[in-house]
Amino acid sequence: MFDIEAEIKKLPHKPGTYIMRDKEDNIIYVGKAISLKNRVTQYFRKTNKTQRIKNMVSLIDHFEYIVCDNEAEALILECNLIKENRPKFNVLLKDDKTYPYIRIGMKEEYPSIYITRRIQNDGAKYFGPYANPGAAREMLNFIKEKFQVRQCKNFKFNDRACLNYHIKKCLAPCMKYVSREEYMVQINQIIMLLEGKTNKILKELEADMKEASGKLEFEKAATIRDRMNAIERISAKQKVSNISENNIDVIGVYKNELSVCVEIFFVRGSKMIDREQYFFDELKDMDTKEILSGFIKQYYMGKLEFPNKIMIQEEIEDKEVIEEWLTSSAGRKVEIKAPQKGEKLRFVEMAENNAKITLENKSKDKFEILNELKKVLKLEKLPHKIESYDISNISGTNIVAGMCVAQDGVIKRNMSRRFRIKTVYGQDDPKCTEEVVTRRIKHSLDNPKGGFGTLPDLILADGGITQIKAIKRALEKYNLQDQIPVYGMVKDDKHSTRALVDVNRREFEISENLFFFITNLQNEVHNTAIEYHRKLREKEMTKSELDDIEGIGKAKREALLKEFGTIEKIKSASIEDLTKVKGINKELAEKVKKSINK
Repeated sequence: MFDIEAEIKKLPHKPGTYIMRDKEDNIIYVGKAISLKNRVTQYFRKTNKTQRIKNMVSLIDHFEYIVCDNEAEALILECNLIKENRPKFNVLLKDDKTYPYIRIGMKEEYPSIYITRRIQNDGAKYFGPYANPGAAREMLNFIKEKFQVRQCKNFKFNDRACLNYHIKKCLAPCMKYVSREEYMVQINQIIMLLEGKTNKILKELEADMKEASGKLEFEKAATIRDRMNAIERISAKQKVSNISENNIDVIGVYKNELSVCVEIFFVRGSKMIDREQYFFDELKDMDTKEILSGFIKQYYMGKLEFPNKIMIQEEIEDKEVIEEWLTSSAGRKVEIKAPQKGEKLRFVEMAENNAKITLENKSKDKFEILNELKKVLKLEKLPHKIESYDISNISGTNIVAGMCVAQDGVIKRNMSRRFRIKTVYGQDDPKCTEEVVTRRIKHSLDNPKGGFGTLPDLILADGGITQIKAIKRALEKYNLQDQIPVYGMVKDDKHSTRALVDVNRREFEISENLFFFITNLQNEVHNTAIEYHRKLREKEMTKSELDDIEGIGKAKREALLKEFGTIEKIKSASIEDLTKVKGINKELAEKVKKSINK
């Protein structure tokens, strides 16, 4: 038996990584500390903790730790363990997709340029990431259109130039029509373009254009002029910033009661070239500093390309050690800054504001529904998780129930559950409802990480007073009657929800917006119960006479029906015919004949 208090006393005052596990030995949280004893002890002190930390601590059954030489080493180990095990209470980048980069093969004699989603330490230059793949393709197409670089993937010297040379889209290095030095002039210009150094490249092109004009090479000068105009146009599409740094990432975080949005701006060559957004519903109770720290560690883990500077809205606790890790990974200095004034602060505020707008737009409808429910029913908190139950049967046979869940205003079909009634016989919907809710509550209390998850913040009964009372009886068994509010969905003569009602028969009028939400919830739970009932009935109706024969399982039953088509044809078949079916010996064949010919 793991004694947490006793094990805490054994913890050393040394840097390391700690691993929290639940009673099933699942890793639920990984952290690092400069002092393992001080850090782990904090979780078990009776001090003010966020609800998220309280939930985590309630699930901790035991923990383990790994002592490291220093905090930087502990950080790397923490990141690796999080990436490998994806603990429930850590900041996790659930979006595992990789974004496209534009790759220039610098070690090739005549570098190729193409889009890739895989970054390798191969000496090539990678530009990105492009959160919008269309933007990456647009840039590559622009390069192919305005620069005469090779477009073939497998370069080799030929005895004949391809079409791209003849339409002036390639300088034909495969024919040795251009030297590597001449070819690299274009490559360097493309690199400047991708780095956002458009002013520098425009100056170089202008000088080339004047030189060509001076030599009376007007066709060449016109080509350069067109390239300059195109670069100016594509440069105008990029968002301009007065930030002097060429290579920075700007991270903004915004939280509301439903979710968290993290927004990253990529600034290259004093211009914002792209952005990414990440959403974390489970981190809404986490401190902004913790979110920033966890996000930075997870986002940059395993990357080969790093910015020179990461700008954030608040100073983070482990800034120095993360900087040390990033600097070591990048092979050059990487800084983390929380600017206090000037253009840098404005840019961080812009990232935060964009995260706010994005999250509010995403959450607007859902938040309005939850807030209205809270207001109408005078609830103490937002009902993030709402459950509804419905019973289905015909004349008291095949009694089943359906459970439907709405999480943060969205009906989650993957969280729906179906029940076969075990203790009630005959048509008694309230008792059936009581049984179902009792089983559901017991399951969560016995197994918090099970399929039912956390307890609901609100239960909406598909019915009136009798259904409400049945649910409350179930809640009383676990002293939850005052913690989980229960209301009924009252229907009109047309079987449509007209209001919500409490156990004292008080009705609460609902708006049109709330009406649609409740109606959808009601329809969903009704359909869940009906579909399950229909499935059981169909299974019963299609039950075969073969099912009760000892030795005839599903595979052999299907083989017999496939061979003969119907029960009647099996009845008329001879013993010899039956034994021709795979898996049917003479003994089984005789059993079949005897059973179905009774």
